Amino acid sequence: MRTHRIDVHDTVTAEGHVDVLIVGAGISGIGAAWHLLNRCPGRTFTILEGRDDIGGTWDLFRYPGVRSDSDMHTLGYEFRPWVADEAIADGPAIMDYLRGTVADAGIGPHIRFGHRATRAQWSSNDARWTVYATGPDGAEVVLTCGYLFICAGYYSYRHGHTPEIPGLDGFAGPVIHPQEWPEDLDVAGRRVTVIGSGATAMTLVPALAKLGATVTMLQRSPTYVVSRPRVDRLAVRLRKVLPAKFAYRVTRWKNTTLQQLFYRRARSRPAEAKQYLVGKVAEALPGVDVEKHFTPSYDPWDQRVCLVPDGDLFDEIRAGHVDVVTDRIDRVDDTGIALVSGDRIDADVIVTATGLELVSLGEIDFSVDGEPLDFSRTFTYKGLAYSDVPNLASSFGYVNASWTLRTDLICAYVCRLLEHMERTGTRTCVPRLRPSDVGMPTRPWIEGFTPGYLERFQDRMPRQGDREPWINPQNYARDRKLFARSPVDDGVMQFS
Repeated sequence: MRTHRIDVHDTVTAEGHVDVLIVGAGISGIGAAWHLLNRCPGRTFTILEGRDDIGGTWDLFRYPGVRSDSDMHTLGYEFRPWVADEAIADGPAIMDYLRGTVADAGIGPHIRFGHRATRAQWSSNDARWTVYATGPDGAEVVLTCGYLFICAGYYSYRHGHTPEIPGLDGFAGPVIHPQEWPEDLDVAGRRVTVIGSGATAMTLVPALAKLGATVTMLQRSPTYVVSRPRVDRLAVRLRKVLPAKFAYRVTRWKNTTLQQLFYRRARSRPAEAKQYLVGKVAEALPGVDVEKHFTPSYDPWDQRVCLVPDGDLFDEIRAGHVDVVTDRIDRVDDTGIALVSGDRIDADVIVTATGLELVSLGEIDFSVDGEPLDFSRTFTYKGLAYSDVPNLASSFGYVNASWTLRTDLICAYVCRLLEHMERTGTRTCVPRLRPSDVGMPTRPWIEGFTPGYLERFQDRMPRQGDREPWINPQNYARDRKLFARSPVDDGVMQFS
């Protein structure tokens, strides 16, 4: 059961000025607040959160079995140990971890719930952002800030992505997107078809089976899956003999290193990685057509490799509670799904685990000195700021590793930047192309990662160049150097 949201004392006026305005109170926004409190204690800040509680993703998604898709020793914050035995944690456990972070750090009084940021306008004359938000009562609230930090995630909270499926509107039973899961849905004894094979489907399918449903996972094409233990036994042993913080640091280093080694090996030797991943599934599912249902046409990490904790999906398939069908939908009728092959799936419930609708920078309309801002015409600066856009950063994690590994680095860098401005008495920082950068070759904002949700989104995001700092490497080792060791005043970030 979820606890009530955190009580927040209304210490921030509806209209006022703060040094830093954070948008979003999920993992990224809470992390940003902690870093400001501990690294920039003299800075005032407020968090605008459009929903009624913290947590972002982990408050929004309520579908059965919702859990992390990486271990909590790397998805957790660098500064706050994860001390539970289960390293692959469910949504309520993650919410408890975030609530503890907010309470222990005193972040709660800085959050304004029910405030959805809609517009942000930069004035060079005033060296500040004016941010407009819709408050809980529908009235417009106006705040100003010296620095704007967008921590609102990368997908729309309004609705998920459901492609056009012929006849879906005529289905007689419930049609549910996981982003809008009804609390009162009982699936026991019912035939449930889950359309999709990404991380959400891999989580939902075994959870629904455990609730008594007979489940069919219908996919157009297979996804790579790998089984990992829910409990990190080394982490448990280390906590028995070492202080919690040190044990966490060692486990985090171990898991981060293994993640990066596996990713680099998969990218450098894709055929070998493919053989290994598919071979492990074949060992777990004797008698299943693994070539058809679990052998993707693309290389590992062209799209995300899905986690199956303790092989729960495989257990349900072997038990006969889950069937995997690889086919295309011809049309949906009132009682089920007709497939292109001529086969049919009868269903009582259809779940469209078909992805997310991605958005850029919290769906906020930006302008600089009265000119509308189109981020797709900018270059990314270290994957966190934007060419010719002053006093702005956005927090975006990894697509090939745990999200928080990168957001921790970004938050620490923003604090370094703010402290530099404090020391030098400057009010404005803006990354600008050097003469030698003009005309450089461009690349997509995230390169070499091709899931559908990202492909639909790339054209709204900034471009990468071919040299530092106009890159978004999505590489933890390189990012540590880029954020933590390179000088803040690097000749590209201009201060005034």
